[in-house]
Formats: sequence, C-alpha cells, structure tokens
Amino acid sequence: MKATKSFLVFALCLHFCAVCAQDKPLFDAGATPQLVSKQFSFTEGASTDKKGNIFFTDQPNDKIWEYDTSGNLSVFLDKTGRSNGMYFDNKGNLITCADEHGELWSIAPNKKVTVLLKDLYGKQLNGPNDCWVDAKGGVYFTDPYYQRDYWTRKRSDLDGEKVYYLPKGSDKPVVAAADFKRPNGIVGTPDGKHLFVADIDGNKTYKYVINKDGSLSDKTLFTEQGSDGMTLDERGDVYLTSTVGVTVYGPDGKKITIIPIKEPWTANLCFGGKDKNILFITASKAIYTLKMNVKGVE
Repeated sequence: MKATKSFLVFALCLHFCAVCAQDKPLFDAGATPQLVSKQFSFTEGASTDKKGNIFFTDQPNDKIWEYDTSGNLSVFLDKTGRSNGMYFDNKGNLITCADEHGELWSIAPNKKVTVLLKDLYGKQLNGPNDCWVDAKGGVYFTDPYYQRDYWTRKRSDLDGEKVYYLPKGSDKPVVAAADFKRPNGIVGTPDGKHLFVADIDGNKTYKYVINKDGSLSDKTLFTEQGSDGMTLDERGDVYLTSTVGVTVYGPDGKKITIIPIKEPWTANLCFGGKDKNILFITASKAIYTLKMNVKGVE
C-alpha cells in the first residue's frame, strides 16, 4: 500500500509539474527581441550545438557564422556551397543544405567538409533547403525549387518538390513525402516519433508519424500556416516564421502568441545559449535574440 501511495504521489507531482510548465509564460511580460547585428545580406539556417553555440548562414555571401554562448560573433566557414538550412547530428557534425550544386554536406568541428549527397540518381536536386537529423543519423530534408542567381540552369530536373530521407551511410535518398506546393521548414520531435513539414506556398504545416524504417505516415494538418524555418521547445510548442515574425503554436496546433520582428522577413530560428533558453532568430539582414522561460530541444 505504501509503495502504491508513493507511486501516486510521484505521478501527481509529475502531472502538476507538467501543468505548471504549460501554464508558464513563454517569456517575461515586456520582453522583446534584441537586435544582435545587422551586417549580413540574408540570414538563415539557425542551429545550435550541444554547448549552446549557435551557427547560422549568410547565404548570399556564402558564409556560416557562429554566435557563441558569450555573445561573440565570428565567421565559422567561408565557401559553404551556399549552405541554407542546417542541423547538428549527434556527433557534432553540422549537416547543411548546400544548394549551389544541390548537395548535402557534413561539416566536422575541425571544418572538414564531407559531401553526403551529390545528386538524386544522376539528376540534380532542386535545391536542398532545410533539414533535420534523426537519432540514427539519417537526414530528412526539403527540396523546393527557388531560382538562384548563381545557377546556370533555369528549370528543375525533377518532377516535383518533395521531402527526402537519406539514411545514414547511404547516398541513395528516398522520397519521404510529396504532394506539396513548396516544402520548406522541417523539424522532428526529440523522441523521434513525429516530423513537422511546412508547405510554405500552400500556407500549411503538416505533422507526420515517423516509422521505424524512416518512412512517414499518418499525414495530418497541424495548422493553416506555412513557414521558412521551424523549431520546438520542451513543451512541444512549434515555432513558425513569416513576414510578421515568429508565431508559436501549442502541441494541439492552437496559436499561443506572435513574437513580432521588425524586418521584411523572418527566416529561421533555434534555441541556444548555455541553458538553451535563448531564442535566436534570423531575419533578413539581421539576427535577434529573446530570453525565454522555456528551453529548446535541439
């Protein structure tokens, strides 16, 4: 009986902690995003390493920058294959969508570059845009077609704009999801059970079940908003980007709040800092931070 009572008390404590976490405001009243720098051409690809250092791209200038936990800015890598979206794998390698030649790169901490994927069975990919890496090291990535001024080609070699899965150690990606107008932002849950994909031109974000073999099923509409980049917090809230800034949705798809950003376009975001409670936002030529009362899960 005592053991049963102890278990019930423990379960109730967990329940009330979860309720309190959900009721806690995302950020303090009156808090607003703080401009860090506005020295770039177009910022994208926000991702954080295990220490909380944040990496992001300035794609027109073909650079990856680092914003460390002490608030210092420095160029991490020049000549990045026009990297766009990025995500760290569990070994500390930075996986990037290098759309100059339609490739996926893995950049080691010592800056050594390994090309993970060069093409799709002999055809050039549209332009890998955003990615998420699962616990097994497999990479989900979106492949929309945005005509770049540094390309010589003027049309796609493929029959659509899709989401692909590249298993770890393979150079043969498989179609994970199709039927989009233009897939863009993508992120998975830390338990590896669900994947969110934004159809930016369709103005919708979908949620999928991730199966054991990496395939996706049970497509459901999460919300009537597309997004360029995406991230998640510890509560399961989903952060989407657009012209207004950052819009936060609860796990049920209901809108919680909007974080306005006074820039033409908000592209991407992640949680970083030593405690993973700093929301880092890339927006047009600028980067911003906002201290949060929740932590990220990346």
